[in-house]
Amino acid sequence: MGHWTGVKHHATSAKAGDAWPSSVHDARRFITSRIAGSTTVEELATDGSRYGRADDPAVIVEPDVIEGTVFGARVVPRSGQTPGYSAFGAFVDGTQSIGIVNQVGGIPIVWATVSAAVRVRVNRRLVAWQRFPPAVERRYYVPFRYLDDLDSAFLNHPQVVDTAAVNSQGKFPSRHPAALMESAVQSVQRDRELLEQRLAESWCSTERSALFIDGSITSSAAISTSWLAVGVVKTHRRLYADGDAFRALAALGAGERSSVFRVSPRARHAVASWYLRIRKPAGRDALFGLVRVEVADGGDIAARADEVSGWILAEGAPLAMPDGRWDKLAYGIRDTEEFLRAIS
Repeated sequence: MGHWTGVKHHATSAKAGDAWPSSVHDARRFITSRIAGSTTVEELATDGSRYGRADDPAVIVEPDVIEGTVFGARVVPRSGQTPGYSAFGAFVDGTQSIGIVNQVGGIPIVWATVSAAVRVRVNRRLVAWQRFPPAVERRYYVPFRYLDDLDSAFLNHPQVVDTAAVNSQGKFPSRHPAALMESAVQSVQRDRELLEQRLAESWCSTERSALFIDGSITSSAAISTSWLAVGVVKTHRRLYADGDAFRALAALGAGERSSVFRVSPRARHAVASWYLRIRKPAGRDALFGLVRVEVADGGDIAARADEVSGWILAEGAPLAMPDGRWDKLAYGIRDTEEFLRAIS
């Protein structure tokens, strides 16, 4: 951990060797004693969803089909393996906890904890991966340009993130508290994803069994081209199913998958992808029990889609209850999240 050493006139004196905060309570006191005019904010930390979405708007796009010529439904065949067989040897996921701990003239100072872990299946039980331990990081997220005379030791600390830096369009975020919170949430999400990515890359370079990754694998060249990596996306802000393809997608039954298509996000890496319905959608909305799967592009992609889909369907038991996402959430991912909450 770093230490606070030195202060300018706008902060009160700090003793040499003061420890970096390790809890929300310590984080509040740390700022209150060092930044003049700051007041504490008493609120429960959340995953950031209450501050508004930080991802892309909801859109539907035409799928780039690479299995056949028409986007349609396919029944996932029964595997020749033992019923309920899954080749996933491990699961990787991350968590985030975000909260405003202080404010200065209405400008929020955010404290967040991000964590990630790999849980390995050993004798049908999930345990921590011994090769690379879980990662937990705690940081302040602060809009530098809207706060006066911040001490240089604080500004340059590796665990302080500027949430008012210029973006790729050359613009600064508004000083509106909601805009600053959205910027902070985006920064926290990036930090959590980097932790997950680091662990997933380590697994793909050192292990031999398949890795169930909660979310997209397109951000990393090493992961998106590894035959061990399987990304399972539960949220569908961007639907690859325009026109007739959407009707085919909405009609997918439990145990059915869509045709495989190629996903090529800007500034990311292309992968092969398909939709898979895990649970019966009768009486539910169109996205109930629906996940989108991502794997490395290449080889006999139809056979690969059938094989991996069978593994994911097998991971549907036991149910990930009482989590509200139980219709799409694998039990191994829920176990990883519960483990991370316990240690962070």
